[in-house]
Amino acid sequence: GCSSGIGRATAEVLREKGWTVYPTARKENDLEELRREGFDAISLDVCSSESIVEAVGMVLEKSGGQLGALVNNAGFGMPGAIQDLTRDAMRQQFEVNLFGLQELTNLLIPVFREQGGGRIVNISSVVGRIALPFMGIYSASKFALEAVSDAQRIELSPDNICVSIIEPGPISTRFSTNCANEGEQALDTKKSPFASAYKQYFKKRRNGGMAEDRFRLPPEAVAQKILHALESPNPKVRYCVTLTSHLGSWAARFVPVGLIDRMMLSHVKKRFG
Repeated sequence: GCSSGIGRATAEVLREKGWTVYPTARKENDLEELRREGFDAISLDVCSSESIVEAVGMVLEKSGGQLGALVNNAGFGMPGAIQDLTRDAMRQQFEVNLFGLQELTNLLIPVFREQGGGRIVNISSVVGRIALPFMGIYSASKFALEAVSDAQRIELSPDNICVSIIEPGPISTRFSTNCANEGEQALDTKKSPFASAYKQYFKKRRNGGMAEDRFRLPPEAVAQKILHALESPNPKVRYCVTLTSHLGSWAARFVPVGLIDRMMLSHVKKRFG
């Protein structure tokens, strides 16, 4: 997932550090832009098993069957109260953020095992540790990704295959704008009791009116954590990025649920009025 933001920054940072990078994107114009920048970009739609198989074949052909690492960054955020989301919308969130990601990973694990090791980095989120109201299904997909990563880290450890999780907080990317667009397309806001709240919420996401905007870091900050996970002899299990990510990780472990609920309710009231 290298069309923009974290994926694009990571591809550039890794190339500067001497890695051979095969960035993927779904849209042809994004692929063309990556190729203009000198990348050997590969088409990949993680919602399509056929596309995943083709992409894996192309990468292994280009790399001579060798692979140092896989960075799973493709994903999107589906906003909305849980009651307003259709089954199709919820399924799509998991298809992109978990099922497609894991199908791709499973096809590459035999390569890592045969060559004696490798690195897998999964891009999660701080909301994969603490569920965020009105982003509940996105949080659920990231909670699931965290669980899968934890399980697979143990399963693959005998084969010297390391699995790390990156937990960004607010990052300066198109995520917020894309999130607002997804919500407007998928939600029937007119029938929702949160209709007026959605209007304000999407406006803030587009115009930089979110409370967490003050803590945003550039995508290169995430790329540096990914680089460490790929090159360190002792990669961390989890990497927090931004102050809110560190605070969220700490709160998930040490703060009582009742207090978290009160903090979330206060947060929602401030955000939606």
